[in-house]
Formats: sequence, C-alpha cells, structure tokens
Amino acid sequence: MLKRMTTYSLKGGDIEKDWRVVDADGQTLGRLASELASILRGKHKPTYSPHLDMGDNVVVVNAEKIKVTGKKMADKIYYRHTGYMGGLKQQTLQELMAKHPTRVVELAVRGMLPKNRLGRKTLRHLKVYAGPDHPHVAQVNATSKRNIEGELTAAAPTESK
Repeated sequence: MLKRMTTYSLKGGDIEKDWRVVDADGQTLGRLASELASILRGKHKPTYSPHLDMGDNVVVVNAEKIKVTGKKMADKIYYRHTGYMGGLKQQTLQELMAKHPTRVVELAVRGMLPKNRLGRKTLRHLKVYAGPDHPHVAQVNATSKRNIEGELTAAAPTESK
C-alpha cells in the first residue's frame, strides 16, 4: 500500500519573527536593499510561504554612510507628486541623502517588495536610522536571548525518567 503524502501548510500562529540589526556602513545600496527585502519577506526560512507575512523585523543603522556606485549621486532622480496640477517634484540622490538619508534605504527596499497589501504590511517591519543608535535594543536583546536559550535546550537533550 502506498502512503498518501499531504502538503504541509503553515498557520499564522506558527510563524516566529526575529529582530535583526543590519549595519549599512559602507554597503552598496542596491545589494543591501535586495538582502533586506528577502529577509523582510521571509525567504531565508525553510518554511517560506509567499502568501504569509513571515519575515523578520529589520533595524538598519548608519543609513547615512551607505555608498552607491558610478555617478548615481548626481544622476539618480527621485520623483514625487504633490497631488496638485504641475506638482511633480524631483530630487537627486545627493539632495535626498543630505536631507533624509533613511528615506533612500526605505525607497530602495520598497521597490523590491510586492506591490500589494502584503508588501505594504511587510514594509512596516523595516526600521531605518541615520546614525548608530536605535530604540529597539530591548526587542533585539530579547530575540537573541530566546535564540541562545533555544540553541542550548536543543543542544543538551533532556533526560526523561
């Protein structure tokens, strides 16, 4: 007799979200953004499901020290519209880095996420800060403590009597 195989489907309560801190100092914008988008979606996990929000929370620090290749600082232009007639505004990457360095990373990651409800929900788990300090120390420490405890309990088998 053949045994029937069933497809494993992950439930919403089975998803474990971790907190990760990424230092953007000296990293290339596009390469960093693609890695962050993958982590935010949860593609690094073996239980990845494209229809669920199962990615980790990501904190990016030192966004002001990010680098780009070529002449993108002067040539790359970001467009936005005010909603009024003739309200198309444009800024170069250099101008945007001077005013809002966090927005550059957020826009790069946003462009690599799906353009739907799940993509908008996923983007909420990205926190970007211009300097090295961030207010999510407690969450990051709690996650690392949980991971260490999980590794310790998994490494040392418990004896049952």
